[in-house]
Amino acid sequence: MDIESSPSLGGQREREREPAAGAWVTVEEWSGSSGSVLSRTAVLTASPTSLISNRYGSRWGRIGGRVLGAFVPEGFPGSVTPDYVPFQMWDTLQGLSTYIRAMLSTQALLSAIGVGEKSATVIGATFQWFLRDLTGMLGGILFAFYQGSNLDSNAKMWRLVADFMNDLGMLMDLLSPLFPSSLIVIMCLGSLSRSFTGVASGATRAALTQHFALAKNAADISAKEGSQETLATMSGMGLGMLLAHVTRGHDLVVWVSFLSLTIFHMYANYKAVQSLSLVTLNYERTSILLQYFLEDGEVRTPQQVSKQEHILPFWSSWRRLLRTKLPHELVHLGAKASMLTHSDMLLISKTRSYYTDANYFLLDKEGSVHIFIHKQAAATDVLKSFVHGLVLARLTRKSKSCHAEAHQWMDDKYNIFISKLKMEGYSTERLLSHSIVWRAHWLYGSSDEKIK
Repeated sequence: MDIESSPSLGGQREREREPAAGAWVTVEEWSGSSGSVLSRTAVLTASPTSLISNRYGSRWGRIGGRVLGAFVPEGFPGSVTPDYVPFQMWDTLQGLSTYIRAMLSTQALLSAIGVGEKSATVIGATFQWFLRDLTGMLGGILFAFYQGSNLDSNAKMWRLVADFMNDLGMLMDLLSPLFPSSLIVIMCLGSLSRSFTGVASGATRAALTQHFALAKNAADISAKEGSQETLATMSGMGLGMLLAHVTRGHDLVVWVSFLSLTIFHMYANYKAVQSLSLVTLNYERTSILLQYFLEDGEVRTPQQVSKQEHILPFWSSWRRLLRTKLPHELVHLGAKASMLTHSDMLLISKTRSYYTDANYFLLDKEGSVHIFIHKQAAATDVLKSFVHGLVLARLTRKSKSCHAEAHQWMDDKYNIFISKLKMEGYSTERLLSHSIVWRAHWLYGSSDEKIK
């Protein structure tokens, strides 16, 4: 049965919808791209007879905020890691010095190939430029082939190497007018050097962007970094053109300016890389973390570990002269099975009981630990094998064979170690290492079984 609403009931509902006499409402306006970083910009208060509006902050401040939004990720600073600001500051300064020097080196290179001279031919200059670009392209392919898999594991070091190679390429361009008979060779060497820069810098930048993306906003960070780089490029081009004009015809001033900017560039790069506190696990970070855990059972923060990392390439450090090795350099991950000798095989047979449930086995030989990875091993197995190798290498310094002690430590402490790493924010899903090309498969048998 349908029930129709009476007029009195409908009128009561209408009165309930009407605002009560003397009622008021206040609405606040907040501005910000992230819920964690908001600022109040206006407050509106309405009464039955009036509307009061109060605004906070200046118009110029709001305009400045919008301009800043074109250069920093949304939600900044809450959407990025704490090391984002110091890294970007030093990175922008080194980029600025690069673009200023680029004007000087480009001016020298164009002069070397004959731009502005009546005797120079278009086809000759074009051919020389073509050889320069072709060398750079081939160099980039070869560098990616030989070192591509190592860039992730040593992002800090390769970031420095990339900028050093860029400096070397610019130096070649500046030297080109001094050796006209070897112009093409010098041009190609400079292009080859810069090609290494392009590959290494691009790859390490991708790894660093993922690190900065605290709110999984890697695309936004990459886009805003492009804006920052564009601004630095325009500023550097303007200052570089001015410097090139002022120093034109004064070779000594050109060289002093170039070398001074290069020294500053290398210093800014070092400070930028030094400010990074990465949470991924590579060889050295894992070794440093394990060393302190073995000493006091605690795990150091990424900021503490960052201060102890060796970010200079091995070939440029004092360790090469002293022939000293860090703990992680005593462990060789992904060893080749074909390197095994008869005595090695017998030693593996004796220690096989310690690796029955593992997708790897270790061989301590001549002060080093060689890790053989099973063909079905997962990323977590690789990380575990490397930690096991570090423990064995540390114990082997005290006695000849410590497989039993290392195995016992892995059973008792490994899971605790990984749990504490996770609590400090480290990524424990995988070990950033070179590409493991060589894997193995093994079988064991008793002495009375027939060998097939």
